[in-house]
Amino acid sequence: MAFSTAHLIYLAALFALTMAVVWRRSVFFRRFVGVMLGLLSLLWLGLFSQLDWPLGALAMALELLSAIHLMRLRNARLRSVPYRAFISIPGLWFAASTFVALPFAILGAFGVHTPAFLLAFAAGAFGVYQSLSHRLEVVDLKLDGEDRGELKPTPVPRRALKAAPTHEGRPMRIVQITDPHLGPFMSVAQLRAVCERAVAMDPDLVLITGDLLTMESHNAAASVAEAFSPLRALSGRVFACHGNHDHEDRRTVREGLEGAGVRLLVDEWARVSTPAGQVDIVGADYHWKARAEKLRTLFDGHERDGTPRILLLQHPGHIRDVPEGEADLTLSGHTHGGHVGLLSLGLQWTFVRGFSSMPDHGLWSRGRDRIYTHRGTGHYGFPVRLGVPREESLLRVWFDGPAQAA
Repeated sequence: MAFSTAHLIYLAALFALTMAVVWRRSVFFRRFVGVMLGLLSLLWLGLFSQLDWPLGALAMALELLSAIHLMRLRNARLRSVPYRAFISIPGLWFAASTFVALPFAILGAFGVHTPAFLLAFAAGAFGVYQSLSHRLEVVDLKLDGEDRGELKPTPVPRRALKAAPTHEGRPMRIVQITDPHLGPFMSVAQLRAVCERAVAMDPDLVLITGDLLTMESHNAAASVAEAFSPLRALSGRVFACHGNHDHEDRRTVREGLEGAGVRLLVDEWARVSTPAGQVDIVGADYHWKARAEKLRTLFDGHERDGTPRILLLQHPGHIRDVPEGEADLTLSGHTHGGHVGLLSLGLQWTFVRGFSSMPDHGLWSRGRDRIYTHRGTGHYGFPVRLGVPREESLLRVWFDGPAQAA
């Protein structure tokens, strides 16, 4: 039997088995798995039917790992290190790389076959590396209070953190954690290590801008508490807001953060005294409807008294709904830095920046307001961090603009 025919039968059986396993979950989940695995099956058939049996058999084994990961989401929970290392990560790498290889699949449909499609899987492997590795950085944010007009990116100094941080000039020192997404690419031990490194930076504040969860970390409040437990060393200096995925299991987020001594701000304010001075932390909930009205209400009754304001707002695109002049610095995440881009080459372009005006990464200005979009502590789903590494940084913030004048 020709490999292409055997492969077609195998993929049909794999699709049927996967759908049978996940059938008792929600209609939305069944549709998601059906569409995802259906597209992957078509691409796999187009890409790998040209291979001989040794490589073809390897491809079929990796296809099985991708399907197993989807099947096991029927009873999603945090998995062991061996499971993540031998099933989730290779399965998701293979699926993500398959989508990267889409142009080669289209060529194959017209009879143009080339082994160059394997480059997509090499790129995917690099994406896995960028998803799992880290590099400590220092980012200097000097809020000069100048009116820079419409929303646009503003370059800022960024350098490697190679030595113990210093306090020269006494800026406010902030570590932002965002989008850790406990799951296949962020274990409890990995996130705990991130928090340990954050404490070692000796920050005035640690600010968490949401999306703690993946589907696998629902009902895992104890794991969330353990992952963030090093932050107990900074009691009274750690605050968080909700991201969109946190609304999938608000109880786990609330109880997990409470267990780690982190204060969750849900459309709330907190005034904090730090060695660099007082600051107001404003935590916005993630709103889908009537966002502008709710964000306006969040600031109602809070007159300026000279205290700088930091807004925690998970989605950077929502900055357009924040009343101008109300927050001196907004911290966001959500975009994972744009996922695919040229940052590793020293250029600022990302896929998100190329096709939208959303603040995808770094510092952006809107009038006198500034928003900093963190590239993400982790990510959700496929390991498609290509040219956009994850971020662990110390933000040094100078509040010098006229907006803070008493």
